[in-house]
This record gives sequence, C-alpha cells and structure tokens, in this order.
Amino acid sequence: MATHYKTQGFVFKKEDWREADRVFSVFTLDFGKIEVLARAVRKITSKLRGGIDIFSLSDIEFIQGKHQKTLIDAVVIEKFSHIFQSSEEMEIANRVSGLLEMFIRGPQTDGRIWDLLADFFKKLDRQELSASRQQLLYHYFAWNFISLLGHGPQLFTCAACTKPLQLPELYFSNKEGGVICGACALLEAGVKKVHPDSIKTLRIMLKKDWDILAKLKLAAEYQKELDGILQQYCRYLLSDYSFNRPNHEYF
Repeated sequence: MATHYKTQGFVFKKEDWREADRVFSVFTLDFGKIEVLARAVRKITSKLRGGIDIFSLSDIEFIQGKHQKTLIDAVVIEKFSHIFQSSEEMEIANRVSGLLEMFIRGPQTDGRIWDLLADFFKKLDRQELSASRQQLLYHYFAWNFISLLGHGPQLFTCAACTKPLQLPELYFSNKEGGVICGACALLEAGVKKVHPDSIKTLRIMLKKDWDILAKLKLAAEYQKELDGILQQYCRYLLSDYSFNRPNHEYF
C-alpha cells in the first residue's frame, strides 16, 4: 500500500514526460530534494494544474510508490510571478536551479538551505534590482549555498599555510578551497590572482549582509572576476567530489 506524505516545497525544475505528465523537482521542508510525478498536469482540466509550477512555493501531497513519488494534491502558497516578467531574473533563477540539481544528491533535509532559498526567491521577486545587483544576488546565494554544503572558501588567512594574507598578492586556489598568499601560489599551478575588492565582496556575502552588499558599487571587471572564480570552483567541486556530474553550463 502506498504511503501518503504532506510537505511544503520550492519548485525549482520541471520536465515534461509522456503526453500530458510532468516531473517536478522540489526542495521540500521535510524531505529535502525530491522529484514528484504529476500525472496529466498539462491537461487544461487537471486539478493539479494551478497548484504547482516552477519557481513557486507550494503545499504538496504525494504518495510514495515502489519506484516513484506521485503528486496527488498541490496548493500554491506563493508564486514568485515577478520573476517571469524579466528574462534576466529568469536566468538567475535557472542558475540557482542548476546549483540545486547538481550539488544536492538526495532527499536530505536542511533547514539552512530552506531558509536560504526562501530568502533568495523573496529578494529576487520583490526587489527592483539592476542587472549587476541580480548577479550579486546570485553570488550571494551560490557562495552561501556552497558554504552550507561544507565547502565555504577560506578568505581571512592563507588557505594553504594559514599565515596572514598580504595585499595585493592574493590568489584563489580551488584545491585549497580559498585564498592563498603569493608564496604558496608559486607552488601550485592553475591558481587565479584576485583583486582585494573581490575578496572583500565575498566576505560580505558570507556574512549574509545583503543590505551592505546591495549598496556596493563593484566595478564590472571585479564582478566578472567573481563569476570566473565561482565557475572554476564549482567545476572543481563537481569533479573532485561525489556530486552529480554537470551536463549543462549552469553557473
């Protein structure tokens, strides 16, 4: 006999299946990341149609079968509709979806990730953000998300030798998991030199001080630098640890 479950969840991915079905990826409050099959949800007459969609928070009820979870009821709690009005915001939301898909391997609950997702979606949906602020919000989520998974970067002392960092010779090492000094950089291939302003911005992000972060005027070159660091670090983590292997350019 199938078992019924109820929970709340952020819907971050959907995929059409067969003629009228759809599979939703949901980060839930009680079960972590799950996939649920919504049968016939693409039909106009479906009772589930209005209760669940991508980038929404929903109450969901499902049954656990032998091989899959099947959605039997869904009610929208909050639909982050403003995201759909901006292609830039959609891109940011999709990038976050990619991080969840690749870094979270199974149904493990984490209230901290739940809170971070709630914070991210509310900020993206309710605040009028410039393109540069949207990128900062993505990095704000991504770096805190990675930190919650246990891979937060060392930013205050050399990640290799633990000595105090000396400006301006700062380098980011994927292998060491953070910033290293000039002396240690000479001993490692593939490290990337970074500007002190980029490191200062990362420190603010990891303090979760969005009010200060939103007021920063970070030069475009340093935003690009941060993007490069994040991409390389994510690729390193995905290749070096037992996460899902990337098959798309999400970062």
